[in-house]
Formats: sequence, C-alpha cells, structure tokens
Amino acid sequence: MENLLGVLGIGFLLGLKHALEPDHIIAVSTIAGKQKSLIHSSFLGVFWGIGHSLTLLGVFLILALTKGSIPQKWGMAFEMGVGVMLIYLGILSFLTLKKKNRRKESKENKQLFLKSMFIGQIHGLAGSAAMTLLVVSAVDSIKSAILYIGIFGAGTILGMLVFTCVVSLPFVFSGKMERMDRILTGTASVISICYGIYYIYLMGYQEGLFI
Repeated sequence: MENLLGVLGIGFLLGLKHALEPDHIIAVSTIAGKQKSLIHSSFLGVFWGIGHSLTLLGVFLILALTKGSIPQKWGMAFEMGVGVMLIYLGILSFLTLKKKNRRKESKENKQLFLKSMFIGQIHGLAGSAAMTLLVVSAVDSIKSAILYIGIFGAGTILGMLVFTCVVSLPFVFSGKMERMDRILTGTASVISICYGIYYIYLMGYQEGLFI
C-alpha cells in the first residue's frame, strides 16, 4: 500500500512536470490571449488537462483490453501531428490579428474551452505510447494503472491551470492597449509556427519517421 501511494505521488509530480513541456506551453499560449479574464483563461488550462487525461486513459484501456501496443512509427506520427497542430494554431492566431474583436459571448467562450480540450486530446494521443510503457512499468494491475493515470492527470490539470493563469497575465494587463495586445499575440503565433516546423523536422528526420 505504501509503495502504491509512493508511485501515485510520483505520478502526480510527473503530471505537474508534464504540463510544462514546451509544446504544451506554446499550444495553450496561442489561445490563452483570447480571454481577458484570468478565471476564463485558467479554465482553458483545465479543459486542456481534461482532454489530455481522457485520451491517455482511453488509449490505455484499449491497449490493456486488446493486449496490444502502439507501433513506434505510429507513436512518431502522433507526435508529428502535434507539430502540424502548432503550425495551424500559430497561423490561426496570426490571422485573428486582422479582426481582433474580443470574444465576450458565452457561446464563443464555450468554443474556446472545447478547442482547448481538443488540443489536449491531440497532445494526449501523442504521448500515449510513452505513457502506456510508464504505467505498465510502475504498477501491476489495471485498477492501479487507471488510478495512476487519474493522479497523473490531476497533476497535469493543476499544472496547466497555474500555467495558463501566468501566461494570461500579460494579455490581461494589456487591457485596452491594442498595440501591446497585438505584439503579444503575434509573438505567440510566430513561436508556435517555428516550433511546429522544428517539431516536424525532429520527428521526421532526427527520429527517423521519414527515413
């Protein structure tokens, strides 16, 4: 029992650390600036974490029930999907600079929350192969594995909650300073596009997906 609690504690800390990986930070940064409320921005991080955790749990259950595994090429392809998504998010965010009306309607806020959850699901799919191996090596039963993923997910959600709060501060404080707001949004867009291109190169050539 003590050993399991120790493993779960490590899982929670790993979840916190996992939330702060560069591709996660960059992806959420492209949408965090669309909110002028710290509370709403924080919920973007929560929904990202929920989507990420649900995908990890779903993939693990499928693999556990079928006793299968994710082929290495598939895992790299999923990772490359993150690069493509980062480029898409960067371009989309950049295009909004031309029509920068703030989203105040609850319907549009809901769409952002769902978009954040979808982004989290893409990241969850990309990390599912490594996560499955980690869970299998850490625990010895499906019940414990599900609990581990849940605790890991809680750490991820908390990490993203705190991070989106922090990254949203410049956008919130920019307030009516439209020029500053555009600079921040443009910077996040360029970083997302550049990192997405780098990520595709990393997966495609250094990791060998295209070779």
